[in-house]
Amino acid sequence: MSESHIRPALRTDEAALGELDRDTWSPLHSVQPRPTPPYDPFFDSNHRPEHFLVAEDADGTVVGYVRLIPPTPLACNQHVRQIQGLAVAGRARGRGTGRALLRAACDEARRQGAVRMTLRVLGHNKPARALYESEGFAVEGVLPGEFYLDGRYVDDVMMGRGLGSLTG
Repeated sequence: MSESHIRPALRTDEAALGELDRDTWSPLHSVQPRPTPPYDPFFDSNHRPEHFLVAEDADGTVVGYVRLIPPTPLACNQHVRQIQGLAVAGRARGRGTGRALLRAACDEARRQGAVRMTLRVLGHNKPARALYESEGFAVEGVLPGEFYLDGRYVDDVMMGRGLGSLTG
């Protein structure tokens, strides 16, 4: 199991998170081109520190993050949170860091009053899909061939799970 500690992101994590994001970039999970210098800031008006939870090793090194936000600004959709980014450093993979981040995101979503969690994952990203399914996420929709990545068409898979009661 993970030795990682999960905590809210701080503005001072920006450099470490940017480096982690660049180091973990892959067409397995990204629809954006590979980042090249000069690099954009990790935090901006749509990606604020309060949207992120980070995983740290025992020595305080940032080894992962998850981005958790409301999927829309609509009041009628505020009971839902969406994961829009999950990354784990290569040296922290296989130690439960991704699972710990996912569970912490669900806990944080509940703390914020959410009763439902959604995410999108590329169809060919079998490791991520297996993790999400093992944590109770189910496929709720597929956009076949939505992206053309690395020379092939790739499905965009929508997944979701409940976090509590959907009665209201």
